[in-house]
Amino acid sequence: MLIDSHCHPNFTSLAERWPQVLDNMAQADVRQALAISVDAVSFAEVRALAEQHEHIYATVGVHPADKDARDLDYEALIGHAQHPKVVGIGETGLDYHWCKGDLDWQHQRFIRHIEAAKHTRLPLIIHTRDAAADTLRFLREHQAHAGVIHCFSEDVDFARAALDLGFYLSFSGIVTFKNAKDIQAACRYAPLERILVETDAPYLAPVPHRGKPNEPAYVRHTAEFVAQLRGEDFDTVAAATCANFYRLFDKVTPWQA
Repeated sequence: MLIDSHCHPNFTSLAERWPQVLDNMAQADVRQALAISVDAVSFAEVRALAEQHEHIYATVGVHPADKDARDLDYEALIGHAQHPKVVGIGETGLDYHWCKGDLDWQHQRFIRHIEAAKHTRLPLIIHTRDAAADTLRFLREHQAHAGVIHCFSEDVDFARAALDLGFYLSFSGIVTFKNAKDIQAACRYAPLERILVETDAPYLAPVPHRGKPNEPAYVRHTAEFVAQLRGEDFDTVAAATCANFYRLFDKVTPWQA
């Protein structure tokens, strides 16, 4: 059994073939998935999916890369987090790749999410791109209490710092890419009890589907690669990543066959 800890099933390329996506998940033994909010509109969509499907859960948050996104204020984040199927805050974080100039708006959005997560005791789902030092600084300064570095794409030094802050590391299809040596080194370094796997579907499909639309079923390829990379049995990695997911996202009801 596997869990896709980060995907966007409301995005068009998945939503338009949703029944097939669900069938493929079942065939790959991917029993649960976390649908990630990126703004107020997408939150309504992922919440609806979570309400319709017992094995789908949702988060509430606004992505850092879109200044003009339909935002959610602190009170809205707190309020939506009370929903029984909303189990995390985010995705949130910092993105200096797509965003330039005065980024105070992005910093304030990140702080708002950190504070909402502290208030609700829900984990943060962190997006960081070309902003490693500031991401860690904000997490430290605002005393973020728990969460996951999603789609981990940094090095061992960042992994060590994030782990020291109590965060989990979630590995996506990027870890299967030949040129992802730093990410692979971080994956080998991280303790097994602090690792998750994800797709970030419909993006970042793992080998052997690289370059094609991604979907939750493909998290199996990532988990298989992680097991091989670490020299561990696949069943051990699968069981550990599920246990880690339930430990972090403790509002989720564990899957019962």
